[in-house]
Amino acid sequence: MMKDRPGARTDWIEFDLEFDALAGACKDIGISLEHRVWDEAFDASGFDGFMIGTVWDYPPKLVRFLETIDRLAAHGPVWNPPSVVRWNIEKTYLKALETAGAPSIPTLWRARADEGAIRDGFMVFETDRLVVKPLVGGGAWRQALIRRGEALPGADALPPGACLIQPFLPSVPDEGEYSLMFFGGEFSHALVKRPKAGDYRVQSMFGAREEVWTPGESDLALARSVLDAAAQITGEADLLYARVDMVRGLDGQLALMELEVIEPYFYPEQGPGMGEVFARALEAKLTGGAISPKR
Repeated sequence: MMKDRPGARTDWIEFDLEFDALAGACKDIGISLEHRVWDEAFDASGFDGFMIGTVWDYPPKLVRFLETIDRLAAHGPVWNPPSVVRWNIEKTYLKALETAGAPSIPTLWRARADEGAIRDGFMVFETDRLVVKPLVGGGAWRQALIRRGEALPGADALPPGACLIQPFLPSVPDEGEYSLMFFGGEFSHALVKRPKAGDYRVQSMFGAREEVWTPGESDLALARSVLDAAAQITGEADLLYARVDMVRGLDGQLALMELEVIEPYFYPEQGPGMGEVFARALEAKLTGGAISPKR
């Protein structure tokens, strides 16, 4: 575990926690998992496949990121596949999942987060608070909470282009956001992420905290229905990894916040057996077979 990373994000330690959990379990079944920095040159030959990891800095470098995964795909399979990445990378994928029946958060889609778009959001949702997110982004990057009557934040604090506008959900600070982890279609573990007092962002770099959550059968069924819908849309079943994020909507029911299938954090702290579930799924991908029984 590296201790000194000048200029790194404050949540860099999550990479170490995740990689150590995955690599250790893979080693136990004879798979060597090595890490590389995606936007630094490296020799891609000699690998049996490539997994997209915690590449949380790609939104400002989107073209280069997509070119990189295409280059890797010329050497071997990439998980999750480039076609799935392209589908998931713009949050418009939420429209497709909503059409397929996934319970969704009311959303306005606009070309820019300007005064007209924000005014539309307040009018349509009849709320005093809005959350504005970029079409491509993650980790609350260029995301803003806007209150009725307040001036808009500066341009560098708003989405740089196309955006989605949603009503602020009081359940997020009050109850939290739920995340369910799946590897090769097998459920691994779940947790609830709660923002720090006075905030609504659920990332640890903003002071959020996580704890184990045991989903009920209906919660699991809802998450699986999202994965099934994604499989029908993309043609890719049993993705190597997927994280389904859900929050309680204004109607009191759980709704899909995000389906993360590019670079989600897997929260190994809340899933001590996560590495073994992942290793089984990766072994199946490498061998082209079904997931082997639990060891």
